[in-house]
Order: sequence, then C-alpha cells, then structure tokens
Amino acid sequence: MNPEDGVVLADIEVAGRLLTDSIARDSRFASCDLQDALDAARFSSHPYSTPPKEWPPFVDVINSMELPPVLIERYNAAGGQGTALCGIFPEIRRAWATVDDTLFLWRFDKWDGQCPEYSGEEQAICAVGLVKAKPGVFIEAIQHLIVLATPVELVLLGVCCSGNNVSGDPFMELTLQPLPQYTIPTDGVTMTCITHTDSGRIFLGGRDGHLYELIYTTGNGWQSRCRKVCHTGGLGNLLSRWVVPNSLRFGAVDAIVEVVVDEERHILYTRTQESKLQMFDLGKNGEGAPKKVAEESRVGEQRDSRGRSGGARATARVTKANIISIAPVSSVESKWLHLVATTSDGRRIYLSTSTSTGSSMTSGTSGVGGQKPSVLRVVMTRPAPSVGVVVGSSAFGSSPLGVRLGTQTEGGFVIKAEAAHCSSGVLVLSDASPPTVSRLVVATRDLTGPALPSSGNISIGGPGSASRSMRSLREMVTALTVEGRALAIADVLPPPEQAAAVEFSVSELGGAAVSNQVIGDEMVRARRLWARGELATQHVLPRRRSIILSTMGLMELAFNRPVDLLQKLFESNTPRSVLEDFFQRYGASEAAAMCLLLAAKLTSDDDNIIPNAIADRAAEAFEDPRLVGVPQMQGGVSATSGLSSGGGFNMGQVVQEAEPVFSGAHDGLCLATARLLRSVWELPVMDVRKDAGAESNGDGGIISCRLPVEAMQALEDKIRSLEQFLRARRNQRRGHYGRVMGLGDMSAYGERHSSPFGVDGFARGEIPSRSPLMITYETPQPRIARAILPGSTHKRQRLPHKELSPAELAAMEVRGMECIRRLLRRSGEALRLLQLLQQHHVARLAHSLDQSQRRQLAQLTFHQLVCSGDGEQIATRLVAALMKYYVAPDGRGTVDDVSRKLRDGCPSYYNESDYQFYQAVESLERAASTSDSEERDRLARDALDLLSRVPETADLLCVCQRFEDIRFYEAVVELPLRKARAVDPSEDAFNGSIEEGRRQAALAARRQCYDVVTNALRSLKGQSTTDSGNTKISFSASAPAARLLLDEAARESYIRQIVQLSVRWPDNAFHECLYQTMIELGLTQELLELGGPDLVTFLQNAGNYETTKACHISAGTFKSPMPSTTPNISRLRQPISGEQAKYLELLSRFYVHRRQHTLAAHVLLRLAERRQPEGAAEVTLEQRYEYLSNAVLQARSGSRAPGGLSPASELSESGLMELLEGKLAVLRFQLKIKEALDRIASGAPGDQGGNTPMEEDDFPFSKAFSGVFADESRAHSAREKSEELSTELKSITQLYNDYAVRFELWEICLEILHFSNYSGDAENSVMRETWTRLLDQALATGGVGEACSVLRRVGPLLYPGDRGSMPLHTICLYLETAAHDKVRTGTEVVGDEDIPRALLAACKGAAEPVQRNYDRVLASGAILPKPSLRLRILRSVLIVMREWAMTLLSTRMGSGVVGGSLLFGSAEQALSNQGMHDKLTSAANRYMTEVRRLALPPGDVEPVLIGFRELEEILQG
Repeated sequence: MNPEDGVVLADIEVAGRLLTDSIARDSRFASCDLQDALDAARFSSHPYSTPPKEWPPFVDVINSMELPPVLIERYNAAGGQGTALCGIFPEIRRAWATVDDTLFLWRFDKWDGQCPEYSGEEQAICAVGLVKAKPGVFIEAIQHLIVLATPVELVLLGVCCSGNNVSGDPFMELTLQPLPQYTIPTDGVTMTCITHTDSGRIFLGGRDGHLYELIYTTGNGWQSRCRKVCHTGGLGNLLSRWVVPNSLRFGAVDAIVEVVVDEERHILYTRTQESKLQMFDLGKNGEGAPKKVAEESRVGEQRDSRGRSGGARATARVTKANIISIAPVSSVESKWLHLVATTSDGRRIYLSTSTSTGSSMTSGTSGVGGQKPSVLRVVMTRPAPSVGVVVGSSAFGSSPLGVRLGTQTEGGFVIKAEAAHCSSGVLVLSDASPPTVSRLVVATRDLTGPALPSSGNISIGGPGSASRSMRSLREMVTALTVEGRALAIADVLPPPEQAAAVEFSVSELGGAAVSNQVIGDEMVRARRLWARGELATQHVLPRRRSIILSTMGLMELAFNRPVDLLQKLFESNTPRSVLEDFFQRYGASEAAAMCLLLAAKLTSDDDNIIPNAIADRAAEAFEDPRLVGVPQMQGGVSATSGLSSGGGFNMGQVVQEAEPVFSGAHDGLCLATARLLRSVWELPVMDVRKDAGAESNGDGGIISCRLPVEAMQALEDKIRSLEQFLRARRNQRRGHYGRVMGLGDMSAYGERHSSPFGVDGFARGEIPSRSPLMITYETPQPRIARAILPGSTHKRQRLPHKELSPAELAAMEVRGMECIRRLLRRSGEALRLLQLLQQHHVARLAHSLDQSQRRQLAQLTFHQLVCSGDGEQIATRLVAALMKYYVAPDGRGTVDDVSRKLRDGCPSYYNESDYQFYQAVESLERAASTSDSEERDRLARDALDLLSRVPETADLLCVCQRFEDIRFYEAVVELPLRKARAVDPSEDAFNGSIEEGRRQAALAARRQCYDVVTNALRSLKGQSTTDSGNTKISFSASAPAARLLLDEAARESYIRQIVQLSVRWPDNAFHECLYQTMIELGLTQELLELGGPDLVTFLQNAGNYETTKACHISAGTFKSPMPSTTPNISRLRQPISGEQAKYLELLSRFYVHRRQHTLAAHVLLRLAERRQPEGAAEVTLEQRYEYLSNAVLQARSGSRAPGGLSPASELSESGLMELLEGKLAVLRFQLKIKEALDRIASGAPGDQGGNTPMEEDDFPFSKAFSGVFADESRAHSAREKSEELSTELKSITQLYNDYAVRFELWEICLEILHFSNYSGDAENSVMRETWTRLLDQALATGGVGEACSVLRRVGPLLYPGDRGSMPLHTICLYLETAAHDKVRTGTEVVGDEDIPRALLAACKGAAEPVQRNYDRVLASGAILPKPSLRLRILRSVLIVMREWAMTLLSTRMGSGVVGGSLLFGSAEQALSNQGMHDKLTSAANRYMTEVRRLALPPGDVEPVLIGFRELEEILQG
C-alpha cells in the first residue's frame, strides 16, 4: 500500500473531534422548530422574496403532458354534463379521473400509451380513494386498494403493480382486480372523500357531515367481509336516516370535503364545506375508534394571539376566507405545530392540538408517548405570498417581489386560491385572481442567509436580532402560468427503496433510530425527509417534484436544490459577480460544501449526470480564495475601540484572544463530511435483537449490524467519491490543497505535536520532505465572532502567543483538510468491513467473543470504530474471529479466500502484515495439533522465521499465546522485542533530545510489545493475564488441551529462562517493564539475582528518588524553638506516592543485599520524610518511625562495615548517625503531641498516674499529658491540628510553637526545650515560666499530689538540666508554698514526704542538688515571711538529708566488700565520703539552729528539732 494512502489514527482522532463539533453545529442550525421560525418571521418586514434575476429559476417545469385521448373523448361524448372527478395517486405513480361511472388511470410521470379504465358500476362515481391493503386479507400481489363510492354502494378494487427486470420500474404494469365480495351499500349516504391509515384503515367523509369507516376482513362463516361504521352519529342519526329520506331533509348539511390522517401522532382531521375543522383521536397506536376531541368552525377568521400577524401587510379588518386545504405537520418539522390549514386568500394557519406551548411541551409527539390531543387552537398565521410591489430592497438584501400576484383591493393584493398543497416547506397555490390566465404561486424555503460584513462579525442591532434573522422563516416565491384550472396538486414520491436508504442517511442523531421507527406510509416517509431541509439532504435526496393536474393536462414541477442552482450557474458560464453573490448569500462554507458535492459528483444520478467540465469548475471554485476566503486570525482586539471617548484606555473592554478562523473551503469540507456521516456517527453499529427462541449471546440477544447493507454500500460510495476527489487533487497537485499536500511524505503526519516549519520556507515551497506541515491541528471555533453575553465578566485576556502568519495559517488549514480526508478514507473502510462482517453473519462471529467483548461490541458507535483505539481493537477481534472461520481445523477455506477482500476494501484494518501473520497462525495450528516434540519444535521454528519477516504485524498476542502453549519461549521473547524495534526503528523512545510527546508515543508502542513477554511471566507465575486492551484469541478448539502441564520446578526454570533472555536484550525500556512485572509478581529474589546493571537506576526513577543528598545538617541545628527562616529541605522534595515508596523499599533492600548500608540509610530517611501526593492515603507516623528506626540501624551497620562512603560525596558516618537520631527524637515528640491532641479531641481526661520515663529505643507512646475535658471549640481545633501532624514530619520549632505551646502541653514543651539545649535568656525565664505553668496545670487538675506525680515523671527526663531545664529552686518553693496553703486551708492533705521525695525522684535519687536548692530557698528570707512555711520546708529538708545520709551510709558499707576491680579508687572514694559526712553534719547543726529560731509553738517545732538531732547522732556515730 502506498504510504501516502495510509491512515494515521492520531490524525483521525483530531478530525473526529472536529467532525463531532461540526455535526453538533449543523444540527443546532437545522433543528429550528417551525414555530420558532414563524415567530421570528413576525418581526420581518418582508418574509417573502423572489430569486435574483441573474440566477436560475428555483422551480422548473420539467414535463408537460396532455390528458389521455380516451379520457377527453369520453368526456366530450358526455357533452360536459356528467359527473367528472380527478386526482393523483402518488403511491402508484398514477393520475385518475372519472366520467360518470368510469374510472381512468394513467402514469403521470411518463406517458406509456396505457390508460386502463374500469366501468363496472351502474351509478356515477362520487368519490375515489387509494388505500393501503391490510396485510393477510388479500393475496400478496394486492398491496393497495381503490375505494369507489357511488350514491348507493362502496366498492373495493384490488390494485396489482408489477415491473420487469429490464427497467427496474415496479409500477410499470397495473392491474385492477374486482373484489365482488367486498361491496357494501351506502345506506343513502353520498361519500365525498376517502383516506386511509398506514395500517389499512379506511375513513370516509359523508355529505351528511358524518365520519365513516369501512372495515373489511377475510370473513369467517356467517360474518360479513365488509361493513360500514359511523363514528359521529348516534342512534337518532340512524333512525332518521331510515325514516326520513334525504330528499325530504330541508336543513342545511355541512358536508365533509376532506379527511386527513396524521400517522405520526395518530390524529384524524376533517374539513367541512363551511370550513369547520374537527379533530379525532385514534388512540395510542392508531387502532382505536375515532374519538372526537375538538371542533373549530371559525379558523379561517381567526388571527394568532401574538400581536401582529407578520409580513408587510396587516389588514385592518378581518375578511372571511374559506379553508381549501389542510395537512398535518411532520414531527420533524415541528414538535409544537400539528396542522396547517390553507385559506382561499393564501394564508396558512398553523394549529396545535395541545394546550402547552413552546418548550413546555414534552419532547414526544402528541399522541405518541407525549400529550394527548385535547384542543384545536390557532398558534400562528402566515400571511399570503401576495406582497404586491415593494420599493427598495428587503431586510435580507433580497430583490423585492416585483410582480403582482393578486388583484388589488383596498387591503392590498389578494390571492384567490382554488386549490392548495402545503407539504414540508413547499406551498403550491392555484391562483384564479388573474382575469385571463391561471397562475401557480409556489413558495419554497429561502435558504440564503443574511450578508455578513467583511470582518466576519455580526453587528448587534438589538436584543436577539441577529439570532432571529438567522432562524426566521423566509420563503422564495415563484409565479408560473398554467393552462386551464389546476384541479389537483400532489408530491411525486421517491422510490420506496430509495426513500428508505435516504431516511437512514439523513436521520437525526437526536431522534429515534431508523430501525426503531415503524413508518411504512410512503407519503409520511417522504414528508419527513423533505422536512429536514434541502441543505441537509441534497447530497442524497434528488430534486423534489410535484405534479399538477389541470383541466388541460399534467404539469410536473421540479424544485431546484441549492446545489442544482450552483450547477446551473456553472453550466451557463455566468459572470463571476453572480457566483460571488451566490457564495455571499449562502455563505462561503455552505457554498463550498455544494462545490464539493459537484466536484466529487455526489449528487449525480440517472436524471442528473454531472459532466466532468462542471466538476472541474466546481473544484476550482471550491479553492478560489476570492470566493471562499483565506484563513486569518480573528480577535486579539476589543469588541469595540479600546479608547474611551475621553481619549484614555477603557479598562472595561474585553480583549479577545486571537484565534485562527479557516476559510470556507475548510469549513465546507467539514460540513459536507458531517452531513455524510451524521446519520451513523454517534449511533451503535450493532443491534441486539431480543429473541427468546434463539440462543442467547450472553447478554440476552443476538447481535447483528444495525446498518442495512444497501445503505452502507450507498454511503460508502459517496464517502469514497469525496475522498478520491481530495486524493486526486493532492496527487495531481491541483489547487491550493493539492499543491501543499503533494510536496511531502504523508507518512509523517501522525506526529501531532511537531513544530511548524519556517514561514519563509513555506513561501518558497521549501517544505521538509519528512515532516511537512507538522502543525498541531485543533478544532476551530465558529466563524462568527463571539459577542459579549449579558452577565459575562469583562476581563482583559492575555494573548497566549503571537498571531500566526498567513503562511502558517494556510498550512494549518491544509493540515486539517488532510486529516478530514484520512477520516473519510477510514470511514469508507469501516463501512466495507461492516459489510463483510454482515455477509459472514456477524452474530456467529460475535459468538466467539466473551461476554464483556460482546457488550462492548453492542455499545460500539461508528465514531469509536473509526477514531478510537477501542474501535481498532474490536475490529481486530472481529477480523480474528473471521479468520478463525477460515484457518481453524474445521474452517471453511484458507487465508487467501478472505484476505483479498479485506486488503482491497479496508487496508487500514487488514494489511499485508496481517496476511503474513495469519499464515504463521496456520503453521502454529499444525504445530499445536502434532504430538511429536521434534516436529512441534520444527514447526514452531518455521512460524518464528515467518513472523520475523513481518515484525510490525498488527497483533502478536494470540500467536505468542500459541508459542506459550507449546513452551517455545524463545519466540515469546524474541518476537515482541523484534516488533518493538520495528515500530520504533529510530529508537525515539530512548532519544531525550526529541520532543516529549513523540518520545512517549514511541515508548507506548514499545510497551504494547513488552506486555506480551510480561504476560508470559504472569502466566507461568499463575496469575491472570486478562487485559481489556489485548484479549487473547484462541484459533483452535484444542488450544487449551495443547498446553503442556508444568510442575513447580519447570515453572521456575522457564521463568529464569525468560528473565535471562530478556536481560540480554539491549533495551532499557523493556528492562523497566520487565522489572516492574517481576516486582508485581513477587519475583524480588530473582530480580536481585538476575537484574541487569540498570536495576538501580530503574528503582531510583520509579521511586522518585534524588541521588544528590541535600541534608548536610546535624542534630545540632535544633537550637531554638523560636521561628526560623531556614527552609525545611525535606519540603522542597517532590511528593512520593505509596506505589513509589514500594520501589524505594526495594532499593533499600538492594543496598542492604549489596552491603551498602549507608546508602540504604539514606533511602530509608527519604521514605520517612516523604510527602504524599494530594488525595493519596497519608503515611502514618508509626510507619515513619519504623523507617527512621531502620535507618538508624543501617547507619550503625554502615559505620562498622569496611569501605564506607567518602565524606566528600556524602554525609560522614558520624554526621549521618547524629542526623538520624535527632530526627527520630523529633518524631517521638510529634507522636506524643498527636496522642495528646487526640485525647483533647475525644474529650478523654489525661492519665492521672505516673509514667515510666521513655527511653530512646522504646516505642514513643507516652501518657504524660494530664489534661481536662476540652470544650467543643478546643476539641475541634485539636482534631484539625492532629490531622496536620499525621500528614508529614514537622520541625521541632513547629512542634513547639504551633502545637505544644498553643494547646498548653507544658510537659512536652519542657522536653523539647531540654532536647534543643535551649539557652535563649540568661535568667532562664522561659524554663521557669514553663515549669510554673506545668505545675499550675497539675495543681488545677489533681492538687499537690498530681504536681508531685508530674515532677516524678518529667524530672528524670530533664535531669541534671545543665542549661537550666531543671530550676529546682523555683520548683521547690512553688510546691512547698502550694502545699502549705492547701494544708492550712484544709483543701488537701499533703504528706511531709510527698514533695521532697518527688524532688529526689526528679533528680534520680541525688539528694545533694535537692538539699542545695532548699538551702537557697531558706537563704531568701524575704520570700519566706511565714514561720509555718519555713517549718514545712525544714521538714522537707530533714527528709532529704535522711535520704542523703542513708545513701552515704550504704555506700560506706558497700565499699567494705568491693572487689579488686575498685581497689584503685577506694582511697579517693573514702576521702569523698568523709567530706560529704562532714558537710551533712554541719548542715544538720545549722538547720537545728534555724528550727530553734522559729516563733512557733513548741509542739510544732520539737519533732523537727528531734529529727535533726537524731540525724546528727547517726552521722556522728
């Protein structure tokens, strides 16, 4: 296949997004409801216009035919005195006429010389109707019935239409079959009109003003085959009919003259001779008895209630006008208007059957899942097209209607319509106002748009004026002269098979799918198609035609579509100004789309063959910049001038971003493509048919193609025609698109994000051959500038980049058009693939898929099939299932049988590589079926050699699975890696100098190949390898049995074989994928043993680990709890997710395995300090503590291991140890604070008992905090702060200032101050104040006893407190004073030994510092004015000295039995003990003197004095 004809999925995805937007915009434009259009037209001064003089006519008379001679002869023979009726049967392509009792039928579209007649009745025929035959009543050849009504009876005639194989005309032959058993008397009622429903029901209107129904069946026994039912008359009407003859009834009877049925809403309307309208409800399915719902007799005299009636005229008085025609409004045309009535003065009155208006109505149609018909009210009145002579131009720039269509009266020019036909946007009136000749007034939709200014912006002339003008109903009026009086007007219906295919091709996305609609009536189907508008259907629907039957003959009219007008302009060689006027009126994009239809010959058919010269002219106009414009930058300046009236800059103006606006050629191509594919784009390609009697596919239905094969073929032909036109222009370098796209290699267009080439090079035509037009192509904005919406914020917007040059804009536009061409090619191939699948019974192919795949197939849209990777995969699965049908052992052929069709029709889904692939599959099937191991290996080797020739094959998953089944793992490793090299031959995946997007794309393509190898590992490990993107396909029913069973030792051997073969392959990206899979499978031991040299790099990259250490600090940095400006270096690191942490844990294990303990400690430190990404599960503090503990352990091991890291490159071993221990201590503080905050948040009181001091290696949960019940606000704040502490590690400064101090955790504050060696002030006021607050908190909680407990718990942690962390002087005085006051007031009983023993415990049993601080307190007499307080302190001193003395005595006694290890220090210890003995003795004497001086009762003093005396005696003894 030529590389330039290839399909790049990236380009198709871009074009698919653009196409989706184009379809949405076109649908919004075409979805304007008729009521909205009529409502907008009320503000238009001239809703009608005539075609420009230079343009071709909008209506052509394509055929005129005289009446059949036999008819004229019979009429003349009757002398013009008999009964003569005429009409048209569009369903059988016949016109009819009656002369007395004879019926004549002849072709109205062509004269074949045949005019069969029927004259089997004796009475004059008074009404004729063609109805659809009920199925199952008559033979299959009778599809229609003719109902003949005479004054005395009703007769049914069978109509048989047949054709021949030569002409293909199904209506060539017509035979009338009398049905004598289906005749019924009229009971004296003369019928005036006959109609039918799609189900075959026959309704008749009587001259007596009643509605009748003719019911017929096959007949059974005595039952009558045919009967007549009156739905509007009761018993009185029946009796009066038999008692009083019609000749004796003198009252005026309002006869029914017209009956119409709305098949979509199941409503029947009748019109009487006096213009009275009646409405009947036929039930939900149209099978119920007609129920009269509403009646309106003054419709012709009413005006709509919306003020002015619209148009240039608004008559001051209401004139009486009869209604001459009624017609239902298609639901496609309007959801809110249901009936249109045409009056004799040319007005159209639109009525609704619901009380709701506008958007308040349900989306469903009235009577069909929506509101039932309840009223018959006038909603809107459209003025007659007789606008008279107008001076000047109309509001839309159209030429004024310069002909007088009616007779002049004081109210204007009035039409005198004798017959009217209103159907889906076309109004044909037979005007009898001219005195000499009859006219036909034809009003068709005017699809030309308002002329846009040159700048492309729409001036806002008023609220909603621009939008109103765009959706306003405007009509083009054409007056034609007709010979004789027009008696009947009807539409010419397209062939049934063509209408069905066209309805599929133009079905709207928002409506019901074609397959779900059951509308068999040809007229209803045709009107629904015409209601969609000519612009949306002109590429598939031929010119609309109407037939007019007059007294002089038949005249066939053809309504030229816009594309027909453009074709005629090209054929007539009109001046260029006329062509420019056409492009301006329809818009550049719309006109360009029409040029594409002509250039690609999409509108060519048997009746209109487009010559090559016309196609060439259309192609030239398609790219003529003078017609379609050029791409340009739009915006970049404010919507109005940026300067205010005062000369200054107006800050309130909006500065719009500069946006590229493409030419009409680009937008026209988008529009044409959107209209071709809109019917299938977002619809599922498959349909699930529920069938209880059939075998279910797993989801309860049988899957089949939703799209009919004939419709797919027709759509494919048009798509391929358009794509071939664009490709021919490119290959021949014709036009701007062809010249630019023909310069380079198209295979490079898959790179969506390549940089654009130089502008100068584009101007000179010097485009690089390997990367032409490499510009990012995005969906363009609408061509009309966006206006400022009410309520929008007026902000200045910064331009994202400089404006593109014209050359860059042209290149961007051509790039987009090429993407659309590739989308067209891909869409045509997708349609061809669907046709092939349907021909091979897609239900059978889908049965080979599993349930999830079938569900995915049932939901697959055409958009996904063409543009998405999922669609590509599903198509690959279906092709594989199709190939299985041929290559399986029980297959029906060989690969060559179907490969040719696939390669020719859809090469992007099946290419030459796929052909080679399935040949290899055939070899593997033979290998799997043999039992000889040598033969199996030989066949496997042959298959490997065959596949090695096409390593770029589309899918290796199933073939490698077959190699796995026979345990040929050499191919399992080699084939995917060869394919990886083939899909990325330039090794872009490893090239860091190219752009990232391109490199990632190459890497992703490689990884798809790597998955095959990793899946083999998973299979051997016993884990599932099911992947949504790559589903295994078995080509043989015996494939599972062919898998060789393995024991555990064999599995391990094969795993090692795969790993060894894989590591040898020089592909770092594959190694990363391999390592990742081994980690997932738990093969960590094999990974550490067999991993390559790039394993460390992989683990570091996967774990987001920074090899450069940023932590060159030690624990000595914790100096002050005050706020610091030094940034926390750990915060500067990127977050590490939980998945990345697993890699870092494995990296630390690898370092430990390699005895690199210091590196392992660094990794564990990084794990402990890591931050989680936003939204991820947080790392608990306990986990961080475990990481840090292990880091300390590894650091200690590294200090003992030989050959450590050099201090120049990393932290020294002592510095790392100090850093880790410091961080571990800070983390203990954080855990204690969090525990305390959790207690506050839960409202639980603190632990009242003492706690064992926490050692450094103990688990860091402390119950040190003794709190009170917190109030609600404090608990909420504590809860928030506790959550903050759980997220990451905090610095010691943050812990102190933001948490401990804020929540009065004074015990922890003391520990932090002590740990940080705080020395912020010389007087040590911070430490004293903190101790005071801690003791105050304890006293408030549990009194002196609690304070002593806190002192026993906290003191040992801070002792000896070299930097003032233990102010014993302050603690001693504070506790003694508090105890004295509480004992004196009687609030608490405090023992004499509580405080001194608590002080001794705080000092770890050292009595000397306690005694020294008591001395210091006693020495300050000013602070101890009360003798009782001094006495209490002296009691405490006595207890301390006793403990000191006992310690001294025990030491002396112990020294006598000390072993030889202490002999060298015994002399010094003896001297020290003697000094302490003398000191205690002296202190005891001094304290006795202090006691004697106290002015207290002897009873209080004497016990203390005795105690000191006994102590002195003990020391002396």
